[in-house]
This record gives sequence, C-alpha cells and structure tokens, in this order.
Amino acid sequence: MSNPNPWLARGPAVPAADLDAGLRTYMLRVYNYMLVGLGLTGVVAYLTANTPLLGMFFTQVQTAGGIAIQPNILGWVAIVAPIAMVLFLSFRIQKMSFATAQMTFWAYAALMGVSLTTVLIIYTGTSIALTFFVTAATFGAMSLYGYTTKRDLTGLGSFLFMGLIGLILASLANMFFQSSQLQFVVSVIGVLIFTGLTAYDSQNIKNLYFAGDDSEAVGKKAIMGALRLYLDFINLFLFLLRFMGDRR
Repeated sequence: MSNPNPWLARGPAVPAADLDAGLRTYMLRVYNYMLVGLGLTGVVAYLTANTPLLGMFFTQVQTAGGIAIQPNILGWVAIVAPIAMVLFLSFRIQKMSFATAQMTFWAYAALMGVSLTTVLIIYTGTSIALTFFVTAATFGAMSLYGYTTKRDLTGLGSFLFMGLIGLILASLANMFFQSSQLQFVVSVIGVLIFTGLTAYDSQNIKNLYFAGDDSEAVGKKAIMGALRLYLDFINLFLFLLRFMGDRR
C-alpha cells in the first residue's frame, strides 16, 4: 500500500552518524530561514513606520485619544495577503518548486512586517525590545525541549490545535463584545497555546526529516518548518506584548 503522506516516505536505512549530521544541518536550515524571516519582518515594519511608506498603507485619523492610524485599501491587502500565502504554501508546497516556495515565504515575511507596523507605533520601543527578548528566551527553551525530549508530543499537539480553534473563535467573538475580561483570558490562553505549539512543532519538524530526501524535498520541508516556527514566535510575541507592552 502506498504511503498517503509523501513527507513520510521512507527508503533504505542510513548510518546513524550520517543521519545525525544530516538532521542537524536540516534543523539549522529551518532555524536560519525562520530567523531571516523574522529579521525581514522587523526591517520592513521599521521602515514602514518611520518613512513615507507609512502613508502608502495607513491613514492618520484624529480620535479622542489623539492621532491614530487605520489601514487603507492597500493596507488591508497587506494584512489579509499573509493569510492567503500561508494557505497557499500549506496546500501547494509539494506541487511548487523550491524557488517558488522560498520566494513566497520571503514575500509573506515582508508583508507581515507591513501589517505589524502598528505595533511599533502603539507600543514603546523599550517594551517591544523587552517583550522580544522574553519571547526569544521562551521560544528557545521550548523549541530545545521539543527537539531533545523522548516524549511523544503528538497528543499534546492535537489538544493544542483544538485550543487554537477555540482561541480564534473567542478572538472573533470579542471583536463584537469588546470585553476586557475576555481579552485577558484570550491573551493568557494564547501565550500557553503557542508556548506548547513551539515544542510540538519543533519535534514534528524533526520527525519529518528523512536522509534519503533529495535537495528539493529537504528545502521545501525546511521552508514549511520555518513557517510553522515563525508563526509560533510571532503569535507568542504578540500575546506577550499585551501583558508587557507599554503604550505610547
């Protein structure tokens, strides 16, 4: 019977030493893609917030609390497009070339920078930097745990996925109710879910490695792994920022 999941296809056995070396190289590639993606997001967000690019995507409006910015049509495109790109990569990754997958990931990271511009405007630079370092420390510890633990985290992943669905529904509901109590609960649950997902995704990405894959398959797996960890990091950062961020 053919394997229904091409990512899990297996071939001849590979010596343990070669397997370990290949796995380390593969995981390093995943983390490098994720880090470069985060760096690209940060640079684009900074440039958009501090140059005339801001006017291309956002409009300044006067409110009771002072000047605020709202996305214009192009801004909404930049906010919605990353969601479409994630879905595109998730469902089409095996049918596209590695070069296309790579370019889509870079474009996604850049557009995320545009959509996160408001974070730089709303919160102080000090609180953003502090939250980033706390996020990096938490992410690093949980990713290392997921990579090294012998415990199977599959069950945890299923539980966290169900929690993620509930989190999305609660966030959508709070857009209408505007409840500060519900917002606090959503933020707490969000931190817990993405902390756990960091460990689960790290283990899952590791388990998808196969020494017999060709360079094209390894590259696309690395892109998808980087995307998953990127999403974990960004979401963990944003939920933590709700607790640690000081507004301007």
